[in-house]
Amino acid sequence: MSQRTLLIVFHSRTGGAEHMARAAQAGALQEAGVDVRLLPATQAQVGDVLAAHGYLFACPENLASMSGQMKEFFDRCYYPVLGQVAARPYACMVCAGSDGTGAARQIARIATGWRLHAVAEPLIVCTHAQSPEAIAAPKHLSCTELAACHNLGHALAAGLALGIF
Repeated sequence: MSQRTLLIVFHSRTGGAEHMARAAQAGALQEAGVDVRLLPATQAQVGDVLAAHGYLFACPENLASMSGQMKEFFDRCYYPVLGQVAARPYACMVCAGSDGTGAARQIARIATGWRLHAVAEPLIVCTHAQSPEAIAAPKHLSCTELAACHNLGHALAAGLALGIF
């Protein structure tokens, strides 16, 4: 089997989702036979999506929705890849102040349209940031939270390397 590619697309304004994506990348890089590409949502293009064999999407939840930059990535890439990525595996990670399920639900609906196959439940890290100051502050995640992201990245890469998905 040829080298498989895991594409990790993220958006982060205060660092939380980026820390999650980088931890997942570190986990995925432990798996031989998988090329791991980490791209900010503003830089990810249609060709990147088409070239990948699996996906991990990471973003903050803003006002019960995925971040605008992540939505813009999906808006830009949705129709050009429609019908060309069906059955490929994906997972998502959300950094949220209180809930995270709204953003995870939006990503799942887009993935359903692309006919992607969810291989893990959404990984939601809650920072409990509620004040304007806490929401805007840089995010620092715990070792346990980052380990969960690391493990998700490794599991996705291992599944791709083994041909499980």
